[in-house]
Amino acid sequence: MMMTGLILIASYLIGSIPSGLILTRLFGYGDIRNIGSGNIGATNVMRTGNKGLALLTFLCDGMKGFLPVFLLHSPFLMVSGLCIILGHIFPIWLRFKGGKGVATAIGVILALNYVAGVSIILLWLITFRISRISSLSALTAFAGATIFSFALSKEMVIFMLLITMIIFFTHRENISRLLKGKEHKWSKK
Repeated sequence: MMMTGLILIASYLIGSIPSGLILTRLFGYGDIRNIGSGNIGATNVMRTGNKGLALLTFLCDGMKGFLPVFLLHSPFLMVSGLCIILGHIFPIWLRFKGGKGVATAIGVILALNYVAGVSIILLWLITFRISRISSLSALTAFAGATIFSFALSKEMVIFMLLITMIIFFTHRENISRLLKGKEHKWSKK
């Protein structure tokens, strides 16, 4: 029981590592929370104009979700993955104001079930190619992958439903802007 508690605490702390904040400071962009939306995730890092840095942030956030779950041999993989995602969204180091959880959730889901993870990535890419709206792409990808997960295990369906609800919660302001037609649209450049 104590070992399980330690694994879950460690999972949360790993999730709490603010990749976007660390990388933007390392590369001389200062505090990412003072740019654009103030979010620490890859989409906001893109607003620095450095696409490579945004991609690196996405990969780091994804890997902090993927590696611990992939390497962990425990019956609590899904709970550990959930703790990692919650750590990213509510990091202790940043007064519980983190990212929206997309890249980290993709990493966790890829480690749990690569079919579900790849379906999220493909749905995101297709939706973004059509809409050029990052938030709409994330919402569509997670909702669609949740539907696909019904072909997988019952546990995966429950996990996907929970994660999708969390993603919709973290995007509540984006949803409001989408409904008003005011959400940021990226140029094709």
